[in-house]
Amino acid sequence: MFYRQITMIQATTILVSTIIGVGILPLPLFAVREAGSGAPMVTLLGAIVAFLGLWLITLLGIRFPNQSIVEYSKDIIGKWPAALGSALIIVFFAILTSLTAREFGEVVITAVLKRTPLEVTVLVMLLLAAISTRHDMRTFAYIHNFYFPILLIPALLIVALSLKNADAINLQPIYGNLTGKVVSSIFTVAALFQGSFIMTIVIPSMRRAKLAMKSSIWAMIISGVLYITIVVATIGVFGAEETKLLLWPTLELAKTTSLPANILERLDAAFLAVWVTAVFTTLFSSYYLTIRSLSNLFRLRDHNMFSYFLLPFVFILAMLPENILQMYEIIQDISRIGLLVTIVYPGLLLIVALIRKKRGDQVEDGSMDKNG
Repeated sequence: MFYRQITMIQATTILVSTIIGVGILPLPLFAVREAGSGAPMVTLLGAIVAFLGLWLITLLGIRFPNQSIVEYSKDIIGKWPAALGSALIIVFFAILTSLTAREFGEVVITAVLKRTPLEVTVLVMLLLAAISTRHDMRTFAYIHNFYFPILLIPALLIVALSLKNADAINLQPIYGNLTGKVVSSIFTVAALFQGSFIMTIVIPSMRRAKLAMKSSIWAMIISGVLYITIVVATIGVFGAEETKLLLWPTLELAKTTSLPANILERLDAAFLAVWVTAVFTTLFSSYYLTIRSLSNLFRLRDHNMFSYFLLPFVFILAMLPENILQMYEIIQDISRIGLLVTIVYPGLLLIVALIRKKRGDQVEDGSMDKNG
C-alpha cells in the first residue's frame, strides 16, 4: 500500500534542502580554478548538467510512480543487471554520506571547535542522521520543510549583503579563461547537485506524481540561483586570483560581510549556523536514500534495521582520507565518477524503458488531493 502524502511544495523543499549542503563552502574555489572570472558561467553550466540528471530521474519516476529506481530497474533491464546498478547507487551514496560527514568535521575543528577530535564531530553528525532516518517518508518531508526557511532565507540574505562590497571589474571578462580543463570544473560543480537523486524515493510518496517535474524545475531554479549568486558575490569581492588561494571562499565572504549600521560586524558565525543546518539536511537525505535503497534491494518492508547497521561502515569510510587536501581530491574524483550513476545510468534506463515500452502501474489521481 502506498501512502501518498507528499505535496509538490514539500517535494520542492526536500530537493532544495538536500542540494544545498556542505559544498557551498568550497563551491567558488571549484568553479574558479580553471575558469577564472568565468566561474559564474561554469556554475550555470554545471547546474544545467545536473538538471539533466534530475530531469531523467523525474521522467522515470512519473513513468513508474509506485516504485523507486531500485524497484523499477528490475522491470526495465532484468534482475541481475538491475541489482548491479542498485549496488552502485548504494555504494556511491554511502561514500557520499561519509565524505559529507568528514568535510563537516574538518570545517568544525578548523573554524569553531579547534580542540575537539575530528572523530567526535563526524560521529555525532552521523549518529544524528542515523537516528533521524528511523521514520517514514512523511516525517522525512516534515523535517526538511521545517529547516527549509532556516536554511534558505539567511543564506540569501548574507550573500545579498556581501554584494555591497563587490567590484564589477572582478567579474570581467564574464567568459574567463575557458580552456579544455573547464569541462572538469563543470562536472565538479554539477556533482554538488547530486543530492537531487533523492527524488527517486520521493515520487512514489507524492500525492500526484505528475507534478514531480514542477518540483524538480523549481528546486533547480532556487538552488541554482543561490549557487550562482554565491559565486558571483565571492568573485566580485575577492577577485578570481585571490579566491583560488582560499580553502573555503564562502566562509571568508561571510567574514567580510556586516549588517547595516554595524549591528553585526561579521556574519561568519551566523553563516556557520546556517551551514550546519544545510549539512544536516544533505547528510540526512543521502543516508536515508542509502538505507531505503538497501531495503528495496532486499525487498524488506522496513528500512530501520539498516539505520545503525550502516553507521560503522560509513564512519570508517569518513576517516580514511589522511588530511583535508586528500579529502577534497577524493571528493572531486568520486563526485565526477558519480555522475555515471546519477545521469548516465538513469538515461540508459529511460532509453530501454522507451524501447521496450515499459511502464509502471498508474495511480488514479481523482482520489488524490488536487492541491498537489
